[in-house]
Amino acid sequence: MKTKPNSRKTGAKARNDAVAAMIARGVEVRCPESVEIAPDVRPERIAPGVVLHAGTRLRGAETSIGPDCEIGAEAPATVENCRLGRGVALKGGFFSGATFLDGANMGSAAHVRPGTLLEEEANAAHAVGFKQTILLPFVTAGSLINFCDVLMAGGADRKNHSEIGSSYVHFNFTPYQDKATPSLLGDVPRGVLLDRPPIFLGGQGGMVGPCRVEYGVVIAAGCLLRKDALEPNTLVAPPALGAMTKPFPPGGARALGRVLRNNFIFLGNLHALREWYLRVRAPFMERDPWSAACLRGALEILEEAIAERARRLKELAGRVVAGDAAAVRWKEHGVERAERAATAAAESVGAPARDRFLAAWAKADRAGGYIAAVRALTAEQRRAATEWLQAIVEATARIWTEN
Repeated sequence: MKTKPNSRKTGAKARNDAVAAMIARGVEVRCPESVEIAPDVRPERIAPGVVLHAGTRLRGAETSIGPDCEIGAEAPATVENCRLGRGVALKGGFFSGATFLDGANMGSAAHVRPGTLLEEEANAAHAVGFKQTILLPFVTAGSLINFCDVLMAGGADRKNHSEIGSSYVHFNFTPYQDKATPSLLGDVPRGVLLDRPPIFLGGQGGMVGPCRVEYGVVIAAGCLLRKDALEPNTLVAPPALGAMTKPFPPGGARALGRVLRNNFIFLGNLHALREWYLRVRAPFMERDPWSAACLRGALEILEEAIAERARRLKELAGRVVAGDAAAVRWKEHGVERAERAATAAAESVGAPARDRFLAAWAKADRAGGYIAAVRALTAEQRRAATEWLQAIVEATARIWTEN
């Protein structure tokens, strides 16, 4: 009589073989019997010297982990279809569909979902939730934070950085049942140059998206920001609403002018950052398989972020009321047309300034890495870069507005 194989033993052997393959590559697996490597993980995408602590789970064919990374140092960690550069530390939690550039790190109890991009040395403490979150270099988040649908920049290094205070919440869902709520803290045209004053969001506070915040702004601790804060280098302490009861009919109308404007500007910044990756970062991210994987991951995240914002605008369009003429006109022309036109425009606008900057960038010293090359830019080169990227923001935002 033919016996069936024991599936439990077969599965255990496959797991053991996958872990053994990692160890053979020089990956340091601290407690092999507690580490799970899914069959779709490709061992060649995990660099020798990576440290996997007890309770680590690796999943997904796109998972790529670069040299000197450490997973699960504080608590069990699941890493699923994430790309990690060099020296990244994910200390515990769940990480899916995210990209972490060199030196980024997150504390335990993290919950990181697709659309998250942490650039060089951006970091967060424990119990932080990110989704559709883009942090430019050095941006720092405290603990007990929910910060989804945000792009944040500001600061120049680990001692001079934008900060999200502990227990901060970005409110990204409205009582009108939409998520057209992305907030832009700083911007891409100036933020990529790493020379702007930091933004400080005080702890035990929150922000109702979509908001825009200028460089140098400090939001006082314990405050809830409901409007844009566009005057640089100011302390903002919004007043409390106070006791209030008033009608709020289901499906009621609201003013959409500011909501749409902030969405369009946010989209413009996403287009600008995508072009920056394609034309400026790419030469520095093709040096090895792990950096190249991060480049692909970042571009996929930016493209998905643009698509996500378009989806949310389409949902919002379905709720537009006839009384808002500008919103109705935008709805009638359609989101898809604007998305296509904006993508095409981003590739061509600002060409004179772009070409001046890229000609200088082609001569940059790559030996010290991307951050050092940005810091070495002259004042004129910085002006050209900002002029180019700002032209993308303005042109693409205008297309969204007019279409």
